Amino acid sequence: MWSAQVGQGRRTMGLLGMMGDSFGCSATGERLVSAARDGDIQEARALLELNPRLARYSTFGIRNSPLHYSAAKGHHEIVSLLIESGVNINLRNCRGQTALMQACLYGHWKVVQILVLFKANIHKKGCFSGATAIHFATLKGHTRCIRLLVADYVPSVPDFWNIMRGTPTDETNKEAFDAGNLQRLVNGKSDGGVTALHLAALHGHAESLQLLLDLGASVSHVTVNDGSTIDLIGSGSTPLHYAACGGSAVCCQLLIAAGADMGAENANGLTPLMVARSWHKTSAEGILSKHPEGRVRILPSPYLSLPLMSIVRIARECGWRKTSVSSTSHDPCVICLEMECTVAAEGCGHEFCTKCALYLCSTTSSSTSIRGVT
Repeated sequence: MWSAQVGQGRRTMGLLGMMGDSFGCSATGERLVSAARDGDIQEARALLELNPRLARYSTFGIRNSPLHYSAAKGHHEIVSLLIESGVNINLRNCRGQTALMQACLYGHWKVVQILVLFKANIHKKGCFSGATAIHFATLKGHTRCIRLLVADYVPSVPDFWNIMRGTPTDETNKEAFDAGNLQRLVNGKSDGGVTALHLAALHGHAESLQLLLDLGASVSHVTVNDGSTIDLIGSGSTPLHYAACGGSAVCCQLLIAAGADMGAENANGLTPLMVARSWHKTSAEGILSKHPEGRVRILPSPYLSLPLMSIVRIARECGWRKTSVSSTSHDPCVICLEMECTVAAEGCGHEFCTKCALYLCSTTSSSTSIRGVT
């Protein structure tokens, strides 16, 4: 009898000990969440050094992880720290959203750059809307994030714009290029058949819309009635219908120049002009009420010239952040003057470390090509 009671007591103490560990882990996990949300890199580093498994912690209910919070807030250094701690980069919250989606939604391109560099899945869809990262980036017009998302699909050649239009060039075969996969990515549909181009058109994000068109976005894809999505414009609507609803004359012009059908009717029998009138978008009526005279020439998006495919490959092969320059190494990076040179620019011959080259390629829109490892 006595021994049985002792055994029961030991099991009870063991259970209490496990609960104590659980509560302690939960409390420490919440501290990491707070550090990730607030951008406290010292606190985050100390907690992860104490217990690297905290990187996999998620909050109760919405199940946002520290990676979600740091990505949504743009704390790219903490994002890097969590990745180095072994976090699942494609972890979803209860809405099926990844950290990449949240970084794209809020336009934190430095976070997007890191997540793309570590091969975050750009094709995953949210549970409630079916939207991918490119939809989230386009919703708010974060063009730089869109360009980073397609870094592995756009070759670093100066005349990519001509390649997309079927014009043969000497550069076409320099790098592996799959136009079909690129267009499937760009034309991916969320619930209701809404593409990224629809979203850019509706919200008047002309810069994002132009880049999407240059990447092969279709002006003829239409929305559908899937029984779950409320479409106030009407199913069967093209991006031009959405641009008319949004009232952006510039977006209408770009779509028409790309071959959008001004007379297309949606399921409600409305043309883009009728949509503009029904929503009282007088700014778009003038463009939609007359056919363009002659062919309108639209210059390619400046974001196409960013040689991201080359530099991302170099960063993955040679390391994202190199060590400081030693006395026996080459000249230091011309930007930071501290790190080893890994990349050289064609033409000027300037040499950069991988991190500075990534920064330049993600922030500038001038035509610069990267030749590779030096």
